[in-house]
Formats: sequence, structure tokens, C-alpha cells
Amino acid sequence: MLQFASTRAGLLGAFAVAAALIAPSLAATPAMAGACPADKMGVDVRMPDASAAKDVTDTVLASLDVAKEPVQIEGRLFRMRRLVIQPGGVVPWHSHGDRPAVIYVESGEVTEYASTCSVPIVHKAGEATPEMHSTSHWWKNTGKVPAVLLSADLLPVKADPHMM
Repeated sequence: MLQFASTRAGLLGAFAVAAALIAPSLAATPAMAGACPADKMGVDVRMPDASAAKDVTDTVLASLDVAKEPVQIEGRLFRMRRLVIQPGGVVPWHSHGDRPAVIYVESGEVTEYASTCSVPIVHKAGEATPEMHSTSHWWKNTGKVPAVLLSADLLPVKADPHMM
């Protein structure tokens, strides 16, 4: 049995599993998603937004207790979801302070408003983006068609399974 020396190594192993699960849905090698321009980055350059969830469906496709897997990460579920955001729809402000994730834009496009970027960041179909501990943000579909996202994250076991 493979043992990991630290939680960090365990997290990396879990994300390797996430990549393996998401990879079959990718038609080609994904591009990294839109990024914040270097001169627009900062700490808390965008304040939290009070917009409520609107026109977004969140379907948990699968989850597993990673404490029972070789990575042995206690208190976490490895979760995969599909989010469908209708035009004008909003995923409300949330933090990834203790819940790392990877988002893949399956179709459409979505705009991210991040605490670490003073300008909006557009994510297009075929792009993937990490959501790390420094990420607090909200998303809005500013396009004319639904945006479909796949999300893989390490959710605390006791959290709401539909936590954004």
C-alpha cells in the first residue's frame, strides 16, 4: 500500500485522481483558463459580492470518502459536480480557503469575479482552472447560452454537499 508522507502529498494524489476522472470528458488537451493580468492582481482587490445564487443547477455526479483510499485524507470527500449556469445566472461569492477545486468549462463561457483580481476573468469552453486556498470569488454567465462546468473538489465531510 502506498503511503503519503504529508497531507500535501495526499492532496496532490487526490487531484491526480480528479484529473483522471475529468480527462475522458475532454475532447483535446485543455487550455488553462483565462487568467488575471499581472498588473491587476492583488490581495482583496475585489470585495465580496452579495448576489444570491440565480439560475444555476448543481448536480453531484459522484463522491467518495478519501479517508478510505490510499491517499488517506481524513474528513474529506472527493466530489465531482456538474453546474449549469443559465444566461444571467450567478454562482454566489464563496471561498476555497479549505476546499481546493479544479473547474473545467465544458460548454459556454462564464465570467469570474475574484478577490485577487481587479478585473473580470472570462473562462471559455475547453479551459480548466485551479481554485486554491487564496481563491474567493463569484461567477456569472454573461453569455447568451448556458455555461456547463465540471467541478472536482475536496469537500469537508460535514459540509453541505451542494456547497458552491
